[in-house]
This record gives sequence, C-alpha cells and structure tokens, in this order.
Amino acid sequence: MTCDRLVCANCSGPVREGRCSVCRAYRARLQESGPLATLSPATLLGLLVALAALVMLTQSVVTA
Repeated sequence: MTCDRLVCANCSGPVREGRCSVCRAYRARLQESGPLATLSPATLLGLLVALAALVMLTQSVVTA
C-alpha cells in the first residue's frame, strides 16, 4: 500500500505530505515495511502468474 491516496484522520490532509505527527509516523511505517508492501495487488498477482508459468516451463523442459 502506498500513502498516495490516504487521508489522515487527524489533520484531514494527504498522508504523503506529512502535515502532522500522525501522518509522518504512518508514512515512516509504510516506508519501513519492505519492497513488496508498495506493490499493488494486481502487480503481485502478475508476478505470481509469471512465476507459475516459469515453473511449468522448466518442468516441461526437464521432462522432455
């Protein structure tokens, strides 16, 4: 998840701007969560499908 569209309940501003301490804390927590946390669900699904296709391809090459 990214903080591009999140609105802070404390200051009603975009979280990406970091107007208050709550915004800044949440933005910092999102940045610490790792590289896969910033990917959208569609991108993760695409990576999973690509991985499954790669596994199927390698199995067919090994058995041939």
